[in-house]
Amino acid sequence: MTIRWEEITYDNLTNIEKVFEIYDEAFPIEVREPQDIFYQSLDYAKTRLPNGFRFLVGYEGEQLVSFATGHYFAEANIGFIVYIATNPLIRSKGLGTKTLVKIEELLNEDAISAGNVSLRATILETEKQEIVHNKAEKEDCIKRNRFFERNGYKKIDEIQYIQPPLNNGDSNVPLNLFINKNDVSKEEIIKYIQIIYKEKYCFVNRIDKQVLKSCLEMMGIENVHLPS
Repeated sequence: MTIRWEEITYDNLTNIEKVFEIYDEAFPIEVREPQDIFYQSLDYAKTRLPNGFRFLVGYEGEQLVSFATGHYFAEANIGFIVYIATNPLIRSKGLGTKTLVKIEELLNEDAISAGNVSLRATILETEKQEIVHNKAEKEDCIKRNRFFERNGYKKIDEIQYIQPPLNNGDSNVPLNLFINKNDVSKEEIIKYIQIIYKEKYCFVNRIDKQVLKSCLEMMGIENVHLPS
């Protein structure tokens, strides 16, 4: 399979609705943020340089086969992969890995553009089995966790990670946090979580700061300054 890669940008929203169809099918409701957040993320990429946002789409011919989104956060020189999914109608071994490798490449380009030799690390959230609603979601959850492990990511056990509520009225969500480097200290991980909360969940998602602080405190992370 030959994949043609394109990026959705603030000025080029080609096929974004098709991406949303895959997105809605791929993830449990608790970890699906409103579609408006994708647009806000694209706007963030224009206003928070050298931080960035990548919205990658893969095509085979004219068929959309995968997508991935991720942020680059210059303060800690890390990549944060938000979503990665493949078209369920496509049966191609290795498509997910190709998509992961490509989004990692783009985030590394952002790190270099910011003056670094390369990314310090890439981090991501993924579901735990306790949040799934049915057998199919459980199978997808297991596959997703194993997929990241096969591709060089390890689960962070030092902190019981919590994702803040993505939709009004929701509760926070316990998730697995994965990272692709082995030489990262607990102190660094805490810093990464603080930055993710500040840049992603405060600036982009615009979640109430008291909600964010409460989630951080539940993880044992206190005295975090969130921008006004």
